[in-house]
Amino acid sequence: QVQVVESGGGLVQAGGSLRLSCVASGSIDSIGVMGWYRQAAGKQRELVAAIGSFSSTNYAYSVKGRFTISRDNAKNTVYLQMNSLKPEDTAVYYCNANLRRWGSTYNEDYWGKGTLVTVSS
Repeated sequence: QVQVVESGGGLVQAGGSLRLSCVASGSIDSIGVMGWYRQAAGKQRELVAAIGSFSSTNYAYSVKGRFTISRDNAKNTVYLQMNSLKPEDTAVYYCNANLRRWGSTYNEDYWGKGTLVTVSS
């Protein structure tokens, strides 16, 4: 019954900003790393940014300095603030959460369905 749901995608002009949100819900014991991945048309899915349970972060080189990942542990939510957007940022953005379900003895990855971000030039 665990669900991971993204929101906030849309169409923006180059140089604009967008904030993505992702909420994990259901019978969850704990959540470790949460991250954002993206997949452009004809390209392989790649890591954009990730954040640990105690807020350590890492970013893809292409977005460093422009994007900021954060999380609210009380709300099981991760955010991606995207500034200075470029056409090459156009992709479907997917949320990932490494979590443990209540009653489980192991962690596993859960994925959202994705949200489309389109940046026009």
